[in-house]
Amino acid sequence: MSGNGSAGHDDALLAVRAGEGDEDAFEVLVRRHGPVLLRLAEQLLGSAAEAEDAVQEALVSAWRRLPEFRREAAFGSWMYRIVTNRCLNVLRARRPLTPLEAVAEPAAPESTASPERAAVTGAAVHALREALSGLSPEQRACWVLREFHDLSYEDIAKAVGISQQAVRGRIFRARRALTEAMAAWR
Repeated sequence: MSGNGSAGHDDALLAVRAGEGDEDAFEVLVRRHGPVLLRLAEQLLGSAAEAEDAVQEALVSAWRRLPEFRREAAFGSWMYRIVTNRCLNVLRARRPLTPLEAVAEPAAPESTASPERAAVTGAAVHALREALSGLSPEQRACWVLREFHDLSYEDIAKAVGISQQAVRGRIFRARRALTEAMAAWR
């Protein structure tokens, strides 16, 4: 979310200024937080185009809602919640779920790596995408926020709008489902 204390303090000041209508201050916040928010949306939605739309809509929403932004909350945490909720709405409306394309692709094979090894790695990534697409939107969001973004249970609960206990349960069920789906890859 925020890398260090001064950036968080700086974000708070920028958010206040943006809430008062300072577009330049909001632009700084967007440049600072946009890339991680886009990565989150891509991981949740599996589509770069849908992710861009979701983040754009979340930023428009944030701009409109800045006057009600609670100053005691970190701006990054607030934006995680807005983007996560937007993505969850997209996922819930989508039937059936599509594979999570945003799972990190394996690095290009080293010149010493065999084509066989590259094929196995690619197949494993495909299997993980398929397994993730089988999770409920809430399980998927909690798992992605924990495993890819290293958020605490408390921060995930705030982002998804559920209790920490519910987060733990969703992550547990997601891990169990992924472990079962990926058993052949052990």
